[in-house]
Amino acid sequence: MTLTWIRQPPTSYRMQRLSGMSLFATLSPRELKIIDGMLHNRNYLANEIIFDEGEEGQALYIILSGKVSINRRREHGDEMIAELAAGNFFGDVALLDNSPRSAQVKAIENCEVAVFFRADFSSLLETNAVIGYKISLELARLNSRRLRDSLDANSRSEAL
Repeated sequence: MTLTWIRQPPTSYRMQRLSGMSLFATLSPRELKIIDGMLHNRNYLANEIIFDEGEEGQALYIILSGKVSINRRREHGDEMIAELAAGNFFGDVALLDNSPRSAQVKAIENCEVAVFFRADFSSLLETNAVIGYKISLELARLNSRRLRDSLDANSRSEAL
């Protein structure tokens, strides 16, 4: 009896990154491959601004390598509110609406990101509603978690 091994197609570095992200955790390998085909790679140098606060949001960004800082303008100058590394994403609200960016994002070190444009997401919702639904549900969960965390933080600061 001869055993035949089934060969899996090679998985790209980007596909490996995507498969480990909560945003895409519910997608099958076939669905993830569809998403991978819709993404656009971009590279940013250290200290380069990826987008500025107040700009119209056009896309979600997935960090493949490097680090970014999320900054808000304050009266006394810019305040860093978060630092994100590979495996994280930002700008997700842009997939859902046209509101201005609520913060600036700047590369701390050289970065490679995969960009998911709103137009591509809208097209996905029309052509493959199941994948669009799964991603939308994860975005809703993420945003409700952020809202709860923000409310909890406000409650703690009011108690002090």
